[in-house]
Amino acid sequence: MIKHLLAAACAAILLGACNGDTTASSPTPAKPAAAQAAAADGRSFDVEEVTRFAEPWAMTFLPDGRLLVTEKAGILKLYDPERGTGGDIGGVPEVAYGGQGGLGDVVLHPRFADNHLVYISYAEAGDGGAGAAVARATLTLDGSGGGALENLQVVWRQVPKVSGQGHYGHRIAFDRDGMLWITSGERQKFDPAQDMQANLGKIIRLNDDGSVPADNPFVDQGGVAAQVWSLGHRNPLGIVFDADGRVWNHEMGPKGGDELNLVEKGVNYGYPVVSDGEHYNGNPIPDHSTDPDYRAPVVSWTPVISPAGFIIYDGERFPQWRGDGFIGGLSSQSLVRIAFDGDAAREAERFDMGTRIREVEQGPDGAIWLLEDGGRGSEGRLLRLTPPGTTGADTDA
Repeated sequence: MIKHLLAAACAAILLGACNGDTTASSPTPAKPAAAQAAAADGRSFDVEEVTRFAEPWAMTFLPDGRLLVTEKAGILKLYDPERGTGGDIGGVPEVAYGGQGGLGDVVLHPRFADNHLVYISYAEAGDGGAGAAVARATLTLDGSGGGALENLQVVWRQVPKVSGQGHYGHRIAFDRDGMLWITSGERQKFDPAQDMQANLGKIIRLNDDGSVPADNPFVDQGGVAAQVWSLGHRNPLGIVFDADGRVWNHEMGPKGGDELNLVEKGVNYGYPVVSDGEHYNGNPIPDHSTDPDYRAPVVSWTPVISPAGFIIYDGERFPQWRGDGFIGGLSSQSLVRIAFDGDAAREAERFDMGTRIREVEQGPDGAIWLLEDGGRGSEGRLLRLTPPGTTGADTDA
């Protein structure tokens, strides 16, 4: 196990600092700002502010280069970076907004060009409290810069719904075989991460329509256990697949012990039985090294980085970073570069962004795009990272 002892202060590891939830505000009209000179801060890229959104959480690019951006209060935005224009996408279901809850992730079906299916995650209210849900719908765009989600169908829900507004997880990803993966947080309830009668604190693997694949590891148990690929997770907020098909996830630890995990079939990652952090009330949790029955993280961070958003870069703009991972940091106000070597990984570099980073995406132009985590009552910037001196250059370069 690789353990990083970082010099950054850890006062922001309290729950509010880690989730960074804010109250929605009106988006600022698109007006690109001047790039920051890389030479001035030692970073190997220029940073351009493109526009701002009200409490943004996630984004994904459409094939034509436009962006879908989720705002936590329940708004799905369509934005055209080329023209600086945008509008709203209707048909979003009502969300349970508050704390860490609201509208979450947005991804395209792998065959979006043919079926126009979009998947969204969100917190929904119901009997017993609230829980995450994932729905898919057909995206229909109009000629005025907006559109709608049509024929929306819920394909997955957290079970059971519980009280509280934290640790939904609900990141979505598709693998190269078209399987749907969902990260499910343990909703700050601890024990459900080990309970196979609940799908909280798990990594979920499904067919694209929400049905259960026959080769899932716990399919013989039936019920929600059949959905589970791995268990013992706390608040997983990033999931990616490397070029060889390996599944990687990151998650927030308790007080200390943020994790990067290689996610393998049927494996138990230990929370809350073991962790490299401790409870917020100061009660200790046995370290991963004390119990080999649970899989230890490949990388563990204390002090925490508060990870959010995750990509593995494969573009042309930064050829030196092809195959590397990038994780946004909330309390660490950073962009963390991960170097992979087969089943191994390490933190290779950390860029001080001076602000909380909620989301990371690779654009069709090969740039790296970030969403700033807007504080409550404020906005979050959409940032574009390009090699030094290339900001504003032809995006097809």
